[in-house]
Amino acid sequence: MSWRELPRGGLILEPGNSARRKTGDWRVYRPVLDNDKCIRCLLCWAYCPEGIFSIVDGEYKVGNRSWSFSLSIDYDYCKGCGICAEECPVGAIKMVEEVK
Repeated sequence: MSWRELPRGGLILEPGNSARRKTGDWRVYRPVLDNDKCIRCLLCWAYCPEGIFSIVDGEYKVGNRSWSFSLSIDYDYCKGCGICAEECPVGAIKMVEEVK
C-alpha cells in the first residue's frame, strides 16, 4: 500500500507502517549532496525530519582532507523540504528540480 492509499485523516492502523510507505514521489525538488564540499558536520542528518541521511563507513579523501565516513541520501523517503540545504554551513547540498 502506498501513502496515496491511506485513509483520510492519516490514521495509523498498525505500528511500524511508515517504513513501508515510500513518500519520496511527492517532492518537487530533491537534495543533491556534493561529498567533496561536505565537511561532515552532520547538521543535515540532525535536522532532517525524515531521517533520509545515512552514514556510510569507509575512508573518503578530498585533497589533503580525509574522513572515516561519507553520507548517502535515501530518496525513497525524501519529501524535498530543503531543510538540509538550508542548514548546511558550506553549501554542500543543493536543491535541484525533480525530474520524473
